[in-house]
Amino acid sequence: MDDLRGKKVRIAVVGDLMIDHYIWGTCERISPEAPVQVLEVAKESNLLGGAGNVINNLIALESEVHVYTVLGGDKNAELAETLLQKAGADCHAVIKERERVTTKKSRVIASNQQIIRFDDESKEDISLLSQKTLLENLSAQIISYDALLLSDYGKGVLTPALTRNIVALAQQHGKPVLVDPKGADYSKYAGATLLTPNKKEASLATGIDIRNVETLLEAGYKLKKELDLTYGIITLSEEGIAIFNNEMRIIPTVAREVYDVTGAGDTVLAALGLGLASGLEINRACEFANKAAAVVVAKVGSATATLNEIEEYEHSLNKGQAESKIKDFSQITRIAKRLKEQKRKIVFTNGCFDILHRGHASYLQKAKELGDFLIVGLNSDESIQRLKGKDRPVNPLEDRAYLLAALESVDYVVPFTEDTPYELIKCIFPDILVKGADYEGKEVVGSDLSKEVRLIDFVEGKSTSNIIAKISGTKC
Repeated sequence: MDDLRGKKVRIAVVGDLMIDHYIWGTCERISPEAPVQVLEVAKESNLLGGAGNVINNLIALESEVHVYTVLGGDKNAELAETLLQKAGADCHAVIKERERVTTKKSRVIASNQQIIRFDDESKEDISLLSQKTLLENLSAQIISYDALLLSDYGKGVLTPALTRNIVALAQQHGKPVLVDPKGADYSKYAGATLLTPNKKEASLATGIDIRNVETLLEAGYKLKKELDLTYGIITLSEEGIAIFNNEMRIIPTVAREVYDVTGAGDTVLAALGLGLASGLEINRACEFANKAAAVVVAKVGSATATLNEIEEYEHSLNKGQAESKIKDFSQITRIAKRLKEQKRKIVFTNGCFDILHRGHASYLQKAKELGDFLIVGLNSDESIQRLKGKDRPVNPLEDRAYLLAALESVDYVVPFTEDTPYELIKCIFPDILVKGADYEGKEVVGSDLSKEVRLIDFVEGKSTSNIIAKISGTKC
């Protein structure tokens, strides 16, 4: 995740933009005019659909997005541009065709059940002039983009000629071009960096019925070879993503809950685009895309995943992986901000934790029980030497941090080099600051930065000093 933070990634999205229109209500009677339900309309909503969902996902992932599409000369086009601007996308390159109908899909929802959908759209290819203008606009700006994403919904924007020219343009400038394909003929995408077909789409395009590992291998390598793709990929829904390089690798998705897979493909395309644009190698980009998709399928309707949501999802998966819980100041600042936004109670404590023992484990468990997340500040080796003498610590910082992070009660460990954790506490502003009962009547460093200070009793007779004395054969 840190590889994707703070980078100004600029991505161009080319494709079929549409409006998803929802009419929400309830049905409690039958019409006297015909044997049909009567919908009592409660509300209506309009969302960006098609390539618009890719755009929304990229913006949620903190990318700068520039839109290349062709809309009609109608009210729906105006609505689409308003929604793009509201989302934060750059739509200066959007082209209008007066006689074209902007795609709008209207869904009637009664008591959370879709009962009918009606579409208003043009599906014929955009004009030659529009194709020429779009390509010229893209050519003028391509040097500034980190990646190009083509979102093809078969509505006429990504014509065969235009698509081939865009892929060639991307190759000429060394830009990755990722495609969410449509139809049975993928020849127009030849030379792209990668495509993101699902199993059904890949079966249609290759003529191979994907029903097991062998046929999946056959289809994946056929697409990669025949289309001269940099990476072969087939998405496997809840099973993950298959990557075809020297060998096939399946990166599984571990979704906590699956409520709705709508729009998950758009999330995968957006996340892969951001990953490759940010310099991730393909396996790591796919792992990131899988996590983004896992967040999205746990929501209802076409949804997006933010970097914070993905980071929280990673943390839920990696609770047993100690290294992932060790953070620096900038990382814990961001994490603390996210936890506060989620109204989570943060508990903070600190110490040397030199030789981890039962007393430490008991103390930390009691601290964790005071809130939702326990963050432990850990003295560096140098600060311990200043505090306890040149013979300490017994265990180096790397070992102490790992052992602390391996405890289930500890959510994050943050090393600090100062004699006190004050600067670290300023990054966190915890709800509860915890210290040992020996601080009774003493000033606790950082108490002015915390809502509350709590003191916890130590386990009698359990201390690092006692352990060292026992080992050395001296009295403590």
